[in-house]
Amino acid sequence: MHDFIAHPEDGIVWISGASSGIGRALALQLAAEGYRVAVTARDHEKLAELQAQANGLAGSIVVLDGDVTDPEDMEHVLASIEYEHGTLALAIFNAGVYLPVHAEELKRDDFEQSFAVNVQGVVNCLIPTVRHMKAKGQGQIAIVSSATGYGGLPTSAAYGATKAALINMAESLKFDLDKMGIRIQVVTPGFVDTPATRKNEFPMPSLISAEEAAAEISAGLKSKRFEITFPKRFTYTLKLLKLVPYNLYFRLINRATGWRERPLEGRRRPVTPHPAE
Repeated sequence: MHDFIAHPEDGIVWISGASSGIGRALALQLAAEGYRVAVTARDHEKLAELQAQANGLAGSIVVLDGDVTDPEDMEHVLASIEYEHGTLALAIFNAGVYLPVHAEELKRDDFEQSFAVNVQGVVNCLIPTVRHMKAKGQGQIAIVSSATGYGGLPTSAAYGATKAALINMAESLKFDLDKMGIRIQVVTPGFVDTPATRKNEFPMPSLISAEEAAAEISAGLKSKRFEITFPKRFTYTLKLLKLVPYNLYFRLINRATGWRERPLEGRRRPVTPHPAE
């Protein structure tokens, strides 16, 4: 039962954080494949534009406004899917924010907002989703994390911590969800070209487009892999770096990013990639 793979005839797909970046590209990718896709975000205008863009595709897009940080909103979204649009076959929790953190100017709000959206936002979606899928006896869930969750990187003290939490969350939930007939996967992208990443002030190796990322995720959703990670040469390098001693790890990351040479004062706060953008 835990090998269930959602097909268009099985029901609707729900994507949170679908107003831009990977979420938007993935909604169009799946709609082109014939899926009916419910999209959620706070920006109704962007979702309406996305819905119009899907006209003529094999599938369709349904707009369901909502803020993932509001648990009642997510309950309402799930109720709308269940009572107005049919069975939820696949849920992709993609909403997220990246707020760069610098130790010389720590801000409580950066951490609180990051955890509210990236972690609690997933929990707010998970609770009604698992309840719905448990009643149906099957379903598929994908949680979009990031390769930054593998280990600490400059400016990612909040973002990376939330993404590491999502990886652990998915791993831990898998044991019980397998027994419930619900398949769970975790998505760990590397650098993806989005409006946010274009502001980066450092090299982004193996950068891919949002459309390429969407194609990778779509293919991974149809596989039996627990982790959907790409581009593999880059993400597997980050995985391997965590096996080396910490003193070597920090030296290699400093060398790759040039972070040690950057002055503390007067530097611009870079924005690094995240799946919600």
